[in-house]
Amino acid sequence: MKPFFKTILYLLLFILLTVLTQIGGLVFLLSWFIYRRIVKKATEHFKPAFLIKTLTFVSLYLFATFLIVPIIAKPFGRVPLLFFTIKHVQPVTIWTCILNRNYVRPELKSMVEKVAKTMHDRYEGAEIQYLDANLPFFDGFPLVPHLSHNDGRKLDLAFFYTDSRTGQKTNNKPSFSGYGVFEAPRPNELNSIETCLKKGYWQYDFNKYMAFGADQEQFIFDEERTRAMIELFSEAPGIEKMFLEPHLITRLKLNGNNKVRFHGCQAVRHDDHLHIQIRR
Repeated sequence: MKPFFKTILYLLLFILLTVLTQIGGLVFLLSWFIYRRIVKKATEHFKPAFLIKTLTFVSLYLFATFLIVPIIAKPFGRVPLLFFTIKHVQPVTIWTCILNRNYVRPELKSMVEKVAKTMHDRYEGAEIQYLDANLPFFDGFPLVPHLSHNDGRKLDLAFFYTDSRTGQKTNNKPSFSGYGVFEAPRPNELNSIETCLKKGYWQYDFNKYMAFGADQEQFIFDEERTRAMIELFSEAPGIEKMFLEPHLITRLKLNGNNKVRFHGCQAVRHDDHLHIQIRR
C-alpha cells in the first residue's frame, strides 16, 4: 500500500476508534509504536504480520479498558457499570463494556444497584439490564449516535419481557443490542411516532437499524415488571427525568408521574428502551 493511502487509512482508523470508544485511537497509536519497536522483531518469523498487529492492538486495548480506564475515570467523576462487579445488573451485550459505553456518575450507579436489588427481591431472578450509558472522560464528548449521553448522568435501560414459548418471565431481550424492537402503539393509543415522522423528523425511528438479531415473536412486553422498575426509579430523589413514548406512559398508567415524560421529536423513539438521568 502506498504511504499516502496508508496514512489516510490510519488517520481514519484513529478517528473511528476515538469516536466509538474514546480511548481506541490512542491505543491504536501506542500499539503501532510497540509493534514497530518491540513486537515486530520478536515475531519476524511469524506470518501474517496483520494478525500480529491486530493481536497487539486488542491486547493493549482490553488491558486499558478493564484495568487502566476505570482508575483514570474516577477524577472525571465517572465509574463503570462492569458486568462482573454488580449484583443483578448486567449489560444487554458485553460490547457495551468493551467499547467503554458503560460509565456513569457514582450516584447514578448507586441508584441502579438499589433498584436492581429491590427488583430482584420482588421478582425472583429479575436483572436490570442496561444499554448505552456514557464514555469515561470529559463532559461534552458525544456518545454517537445519542444527543445527550455526554456527562455521565444518563443511562438507557432495557424493558422486561416474557418468553412467549414458555410463558415464563425472562431476562433475555429481543435484540442483540437491546435497541430497535419496538412496543408500538396500539390502534387506540396516541401515535407520536407517526406524528414525528410526518413532521419531517426522519431520524425518529433510526434505532430500528440497531435491532441486530431481532426475534420479536419470542418476546412479550412485560408491563408489570417494566412499570415497577420505572416507579422505583421515580422514587429516587436524584432522578431528574425519564423518557418514554406517550403511548407507553398511558398504557403503564404513569400519566401522573411527573418524572416520566415525552422527549420530543428531535430525539429517537423510546418504545424500545427507557432513558433515565439524574440531576446535576
